[in-house]
Amino acid sequence: MNIVRYPDPRLMARTLAVKDPDDEVRQKINAMYDLMYEEQGVGLAAPQVGWSARIFVMNSTGDREQKEAQRAFLNPRIRKRRGRVIGPEGCLSFPGLFIDVERAAWIQVEFDDPEGTSHTAELDGFEARIFQHELDHLDNVLLVHRMSQADRIRHRDALDRLQRAYEPIG
Repeated sequence: MNIVRYPDPRLMARTLAVKDPDDEVRQKINAMYDLMYEEQGVGLAAPQVGWSARIFVMNSTGDREQKEAQRAFLNPRIRKRRGRVIGPEGCLSFPGLFIDVERAAWIQVEFDDPEGTSHTAELDGFEARIFQHELDHLDNVLLVHRMSQADRIRHRDALDRLQRAYEPIG
């Protein structure tokens, strides 16, 4: 399992709901956690590993040892939003790129866990930002889509490098 980098079209593939998660799904989720920690990330969505599923993992501490902060979200959705906050975001599919993104400050979410149990949670701060960023991946919204015109100009060389480095699979 490897990180899919921009402009790989798998980042824009339609993601499918996960019904009745099985051991294979749970194994892929565990591999996603491992890769997220190896890449020093705090979140990783299934499309970022070439898997068209509505799943992402996160750990707001970024620390593999803090298992209590580790969460997998299957079929996630935001039910309510409050407040607005602007803050920096990076993305494992856009290495080294950081831009300011406006997000809801507080969200109420619904999701299934890897066992298929439904949950509701309230998230704020950094956890809310990670959730919204990873949900963007499931909805085919990438960091490049969140860039202002000034960001696109500022990061033109980095985006060009990513495009030149991309090698289609096949």
